[in-house]
Amino acid sequence: MIHGKEVFEGVEWRIRVADGSSEVLVQETGLARKAWLRIKGLISGLAFKVWMFLKRAWDMGVNDPKKLIHCIKVGLALAIVSLFYFMRPLYDGVGGNAMWAVMTVVVVFEQTVGATLYKCLNRVCGTCLAGFLAVGLHWVANRSGESFEPFVVGASVFLLASVATFSRLIPSAKSLFDYGAMIFILTFSFVAVSGYRVDKLFDKAHQRISTIIIGTSLCIIVIMIVCPIWSGQELHSLIVRNMDKLADSLDGCVTQYFNHRGECTNSNEEADKKLQGYKCVLSSKASEESMANFARWEPSHGRFNFRHPWKQYLKIGASMRSCAYRIEALSSCINSEKQAAEFIKKHLSISCLKVSSSSSSTIRELAETVKTMKKSSTIDLLVGEMNTAVQELQNDLKSLSYLLNPSTIPENKKMKTSMEATATVPLMEIIPVVTLASILIEIAVRIEALVGAVKELAKLADFATHDDKSKQTKTKDKFVPDEKQSEGTMKAFQRV
Repeated sequence: MIHGKEVFEGVEWRIRVADGSSEVLVQETGLARKAWLRIKGLISGLAFKVWMFLKRAWDMGVNDPKKLIHCIKVGLALAIVSLFYFMRPLYDGVGGNAMWAVMTVVVVFEQTVGATLYKCLNRVCGTCLAGFLAVGLHWVANRSGESFEPFVVGASVFLLASVATFSRLIPSAKSLFDYGAMIFILTFSFVAVSGYRVDKLFDKAHQRISTIIIGTSLCIIVIMIVCPIWSGQELHSLIVRNMDKLADSLDGCVTQYFNHRGECTNSNEEADKKLQGYKCVLSSKASEESMANFARWEPSHGRFNFRHPWKQYLKIGASMRSCAYRIEALSSCINSEKQAAEFIKKHLSISCLKVSSSSSSTIRELAETVKTMKKSSTIDLLVGEMNTAVQELQNDLKSLSYLLNPSTIPENKKMKTSMEATATVPLMEIIPVVTLASILIEIAVRIEALVGAVKELAKLADFATHDDKSKQTKTKDKFVPDEKQSEGTMKAFQRV
């Protein structure tokens, strides 16, 4: 009797003979089947990776439509400029060098208007200047005789290329004309050297300049008409977002340190994300400088004039990074292994949370001022509240000296102090919370510098005066605990 059953890699056959014994025969898997399984696994793995890539690309397009719009504009510009290559009349009109126009569009088309204008103007100026100098050099070289012509051309290329390269190393010139200097070197070397073997050099230079002007003009038209993205507006929005992130991080760090009512815990993913907002401020320097440089090339648009003080945004960004560095130090206090005693933290919790709350309110008011481009009517009052909270914190810090040295308590008040005040506390249990308090005080000082930078921007950009007279100061007290919670701990210090 023969019966079978399936196993993992084939079919197992069991044969039962007449004497009762049995023998197992296993059919081995062939090489073709193994190869097919391997190929099938590779194909399915590749298909899964392609699907995940398409899914991430779709999500990126949905979350940031500006990138999708930029791709469409590049395709539109290339499709239009390709007509100079496909249509015979246009092709003959540019002397058969229509490909230079296509290459120009590919090279100079950027995501923002300012970046595209920067590259277009630099490319046109660099190409024209290099073309004129190369044609003039060719004329001088021809007059110098056939034997001296190579030396004249070589010496000119060496001299002008060296000067242009040196200009790229000058910071003030690099930010404005770095790309133009590179195009100048490329065009001058190309035209001057090729002119030694080409007879119709003037026609060659004319055709190259013409096609580049066509390509850059088309890029400017498309980038400014079809859903324009302005570098100045992007910089403006970035500064506002960074201010909001800075305020959220400051509030979150202090609240998590004192862990008031569990409002900010590690299990809250959104809160943890806000805590790390200061890192975005620290890493935005390069983006701010790039946007400010490109914004200077943009014409008047929206609420921004041609001579808008974009450099002042860089000063505001530098002030915010100065605050962000101290918030980073504040964050390290939360993760420190050495923590202060609980009753000392309760003693300073009210004043510390008041300082963080008033400081974050000031930053949010500055963000609103920059966002609406209207002068704030309450910023001076908020700064005053912040300074008052800082003074209260400094007074609470002075009272901690009685914990270290009870003998410093005045004689006429010794009888009124409680046991908490007369008990000596180890210095290492006070240092962590004192460090946090001193960082908060320093942050408040740096916020005043940020206020000054924003006021200077409002003056230079001629911000409108806020017309809302009924607006009242809204101090954010959600992080300030009830004073009754630490009343028992603070009785001794209040008497002192």
